[in-house]
Amino acid sequence: MNTSLLDPYGWSDRWAAVLHAVSPDAQAARVLRHDGVALLVATAEGERAVPLRPNLDPMPVVGDWLALDTDDRVAQVLPRVSLLRRRAAGRDEEQAIVANVDLVVIVCGLDRPVVTGRLERFTALARDAGARPAIVLSKADVTTDAAARRAEVEAGAPGIEVLVVSTVDRSGVAEVRHLVAGRSVVLVGESGAGKSTLLNALADDDVAATGAVRGRDNKGRHTTTARHLHPLPGGGVLIDTPGVREVGLWVDVDAVADTFPEIDELAPSCRFSDCAHDLEPDCAVVGAVAAGTLAAARLDAWRAMRDEAQAAARRSEAVARRRPDRQGRKAVRDPLRDDRP
Repeated sequence: MNTSLLDPYGWSDRWAAVLHAVSPDAQAARVLRHDGVALLVATAEGERAVPLRPNLDPMPVVGDWLALDTDDRVAQVLPRVSLLRRRAAGRDEEQAIVANVDLVVIVCGLDRPVVTGRLERFTALARDAGARPAIVLSKADVTTDAAARRAEVEAGAPGIEVLVVSTVDRSGVAEVRHLVAGRSVVLVGESGAGKSTLLNALADDDVAATGAVRGRDNKGRHTTTARHLHPLPGGGVLIDTPGVREVGLWVDVDAVADTFPEIDELAPSCRFSDCAHDLEPDCAVVGAVAAGTLAAARLDAWRAMRDEAQAAARRSEAVARRRPDRQGRKAVRDPLRDDRP
């Protein structure tokens, strides 16, 4: 099978080996868009729609690699190397968002306040998926203090790369293009943050619809209504996603610890190994807050997200006990992935 047409969609020798191990005679395909009863996929013969079997487990999401049978039906979802997931809006269950991404780019528009809590939650989702988070502050042309706001975001997101971009004057676009080159990337953020406009700038084409924001509050109008994977001209793929207002957590507690590395680094200095960083004596974390070396808001956010992650874990375990035959959906980090620094 000549797979050269799949190369722009992230095909690699690794995926070829996985497909051969799963089903040597199957045809490979990557999910570009989920259309309800059908999937738009990329294959070695080009893009086309294939029917979706209702009994697949796990159900495919954008970014998944599939094994297709001779009738162009989905035989199997190939084992994932990452899965970005969250708590479904209005429901007490996991919602899979996209699969097999290396980088989660959190887009925030500088035409509105940057909500620290939303950044922390998206970062936890990325850590849980086994993907690298990055932050892009868009619409730099509408503000005169972009550098100061970037410094403020960097201070509240230690260890995470923060870029500033304007698609109007193209400043910062080259830096973002370098960041995403050769990777499978997903853009996340609230409506109107500039995700689709950034995608068009990186693709050098109007591949995604864009729209104006509301004048009174700079909120978006959901011009992106479905997740869609696009190959980029410089290599790599980028998945655009609809804006979200609520970022519900459905993550491992370890992902929360990774989101607050400064707290994780202080914890071994606490008197008790199981310190909850609350009322225990000789707590290094509470001591750092008292000394002014750790922001109290960071500790409050850590506590809230830890409690939410623990509650999600309890609910997930309860579901697993009720449905013992269901395949686990937690993605495992692949030791063969190429994680560039």
